[in-house]
Amino acid sequence: MKTLFSGAQPTGNIHLGNYIGAIKNWVKLQNDYDCIFSIVDLHSLSIKYNTEELENKILDLAANYIACGINPEKSTIFIQSHVKEHCELLWLLSTVTPLGDLNRMTQFKDKSSQNPQNINLGLYSYPVLQAADICLYRAQFVPVGEDQIQHIELTREIVRKFNTRFDTDFLPEPAEILSTAPRLLGCDGEAKMSKSKGNDIGLTEDDKTIRTKIMQSKTDPSRIRKTDPGNPEVCNIYSWHKIFSSKEEQQECYTGCKTAGIGCVDCKKIVYNNMLNVIEPIRNNYNSIINRKDGYLKDILIEGGKKCRKIAKENMSEIKKIMGIPEYDS
Repeated sequence: MKTLFSGAQPTGNIHLGNYIGAIKNWVKLQNDYDCIFSIVDLHSLSIKYNTEELENKILDLAANYIACGINPEKSTIFIQSHVKEHCELLWLLSTVTPLGDLNRMTQFKDKSSQNPQNINLGLYSYPVLQAADICLYRAQFVPVGEDQIQHIELTREIVRKFNTRFDTDFLPEPAEILSTAPRLLGCDGEAKMSKSKGNDIGLTEDDKTIRTKIMQSKTDPSRIRKTDPGNPEVCNIYSWHKIFSSKEEQQECYTGCKTAGIGCVDCKKIVYNNMLNVIEPIRNNYNSIINRKDGYLKDILIEGGKKCRKIAKENMSEIKKIMGIPEYDS
């Protein structure tokens, strides 16, 4: 099977947007590809973080991967920093990456505006490390959302520069696999669900917390009273119904909103119950995994690291040979 690579940062609780937009699709893809899923802790260091919490967040993300359906028997799960070749290839690829291409990366501009006191080189070179992550395993496919397409395009450009410069075809140009899932809006109804925006619903949160967040979520601002007819197409709650509710429930809520036949509270109760149907089995799996005392998670990550180091060492040896870099210690 062809190789697929993806990863997520260990920055905290996985939320519904992460699951619907990415991880749910990863679960399906692992049946058709040789999947490598990384916990990209090196990427997470480009913003301020608590050193005492990092290890727990790494294990938490691994538990979430498995709880959502990533099967360690089918896919490889590993920690990015446990394979030193990621950083080594970052430097080698940076020597063929045009500065102008990095200057055009919109994510750097966005993150710089969010963290004006911590605009660092790691944040700037983030896309090259991402390219190294993919190229290190010669991955042909990368599942991404629309906001990451620019990064995959840059990776392809870096690969073309490398292959042309050194007259080789060793590194494949990766293709993105776009998720067909709709973008999940956050509780504020203004932006996609995001931890940094504080508008998320976490997969491991308890029922009471989830219910409170949903009940406090924004609806059609023109519908002030229950007797006021609303416009479901501008209502965040109805956008959730399109993802989590049955066709019959969607129609009931659509018509009820337009005619003031159903109140926002009742509409939210329906979507709350349907969200729980998705969240509860994942949360139960997560709790079972994270509470194990037998080293289960660490063993999976250790084995994943061993497998990835073997692949990385072999590919890096070939890359260095192509670039004319001698190896005397092999």
